[in-house]
Amino acid sequence: MLEFIKQNYQYLDGNLYRTKNICGQKIGSIAGWVTNCNGRQYRKMSINKKIVYVHHAIFLLHHGYLPSYIDHIDGNPLNNRIENLRSATQSQNMGNSKLKKNNSSGYKGVTFRKDTKKWNASIMVNGKHISLGCYKTKEEARDAYIIGSKKYFGEFSRV
Repeated sequence: MLEFIKQNYQYLDGNLYRTKNICGQKIGSIAGWVTNCNGRQYRKMSINKKIVYVHHAIFLLHHGYLPSYIDHIDGNPLNNRIENLRSATQSQNMGNSKLKKNNSSGYKGVTFRKDTKKWNASIMVNGKHISLGCYKTKEEARDAYIIGSKKYFGEFSRV
């Protein structure tokens, strides 16, 4: 796949541009199309009849390998500038995820427990659920999550 990308595309500012006419697509046109995947927009493309994410192709082109996960540092899956892409574990990638739309507390990692009538802070690290404690206010739980996120995710922490 790497050789195909090198022979048929040129990278510039987060996009791959065609250097040859491929499947009716003109030289100089941007590779791929924008599609929804798990509620987020990503750019995908076809390489040798296989659908791949453009950020995978760009990472492969620059680094010569594909990691298990590629994290968009700024959280924008359409920003495929190489400076915005980094190798990550699944846990690190989730640590850098944004607040989910169905979150009712307004803070990542914070939920209200009806049984204790307290705010719970928790985090998922490498598939393990870690409780960060229960608090009287959601702001205290948020602060606990921030500390836990920085501890477990470091530079991948997004709060």
